[in-house]
Amino acid sequence: MAADRPNVLVIMADDLGYHDLGFQGSEHIKTPHLDLLAAQGMRFTDGHVAASVCSPSRAGFITGRYQQRFGHEANCPKKGTGMDVDERTIGQAFKELGYRTAVFGKWHLGNLPEMYPTARGFDVFYGLREGSRSYWYDAKKTDKKGNPHAAEHNGKLAKFEGHFTDWLGEKTVEFIEETDQPFFAFLSFTAPHTPLQSKPEDMEALGLPKDNYAGLIYGMDRNIGDVVAALKRTGKLDNTIIWFLSDNGGTAGNYSNAPLGGKKGTEFEGGHRVPFLLYWKGQVPAGKDYNEMISSMDIFPTSVVAAGGSLKQERPLDGVDLMPFITGKKSGIPHGKLYWRKLECADMRDGDWKIIRVEGLPVVLYNLKDDIGEQKNLADQFPERVERMEKMLETWETELMDPLWLEGANWTKVRYEYHKAWFETGKPPVKK
Repeated sequence: MAADRPNVLVIMADDLGYHDLGFQGSEHIKTPHLDLLAAQGMRFTDGHVAASVCSPSRAGFITGRYQQRFGHEANCPKKGTGMDVDERTIGQAFKELGYRTAVFGKWHLGNLPEMYPTARGFDVFYGLREGSRSYWYDAKKTDKKGNPHAAEHNGKLAKFEGHFTDWLGEKTVEFIEETDQPFFAFLSFTAPHTPLQSKPEDMEALGLPKDNYAGLIYGMDRNIGDVVAALKRTGKLDNTIIWFLSDNGGTAGNYSNAPLGGKKGTEFEGGHRVPFLLYWKGQVPAGKDYNEMISSMDIFPTSVVAAGGSLKQERPLDGVDLMPFITGKKSGIPHGKLYWRKLECADMRDGDWKIIRVEGLPVVLYNLKDDIGEQKNLADQFPERVERMEKMLETWETELMDPLWLEGANWTKVRYEYHKAWFETGKPPVKK
């Protein structure tokens, strides 16, 4: 492989609020390292993930495809289920190109041996198989054999000292320092997902001694700074593509998705529009915003093409190579339309227009150009547009398969009540 092929680092936060970074407008959560990457790279103001919850969002990113095509629609794969092993992952694509590959942090794509990261294209795995976990090592409860939330290294239990976010940062730094060949690394933080357990030092540094949510974000940013410093120290930074995004919208602690409506688990923009940036020195316009719709599914094709790979594969990608669009070499836009579906809820974007369809409720229509917070339902004013977009959504759904697992009736009720209240008032339900 050519020595000048770029390294690729994808950094993903977990349940991060849209507003909760310095470069996104937060005044109390300090993220100097991410702010610098944003200033030196490109920010996507209309960047989306493939789902508003963790597991299907990650499945869409890691395959570059709508995860509903292979039944990965609900969250938290049930025992004996997980991401289709016949899907080609971004890890496999980079291994075929001669890259060294790694995952640090949250996997959440299935707990069976054949679904483990080292069986899905990754040479190195430090992290947890499922969901979230305590940020502190706990041999009696969490970090024991058979617990999918335990800290692991390539299939074996791993012990760590201190805070889990720091451990992931340290292992990523070690990987960068010891790797001589081109690499692809997925740094998949659990921060700021619950439980809200930040380091007291991080909260104190912010001057917010009671805000664990903000402290988790600050600690994540601090570790991102360490990772970028390692890239610089080893002479790799100028030849490394760095992506940053969240897996879905915020939902815990003092989160803010402003100015978007909704939160994690909903079909509003606050569920799946996320903080999203791309850094690649000399290749990506620095300090610029890109305002057209893009998707986390685009990370796969953009990165593989940059590494000299081919996008031809048995199961075609839904993501596109963004580079010709963001550099101006190609006219047009990456995506005129994007689709989302999670069981009984679905939505689609057709440019600035958006419909949301929830089983048992009338379809609603928003114009995001004038109403980014999704508070003014225009369905009665534009019935023909609603009908046209519903048909587009239904046509897309003919390409999908049934979900391989479902979620409990309680979650269906919670989603229904949240969407119903918002449709009627333009606000979330009042907590009782």
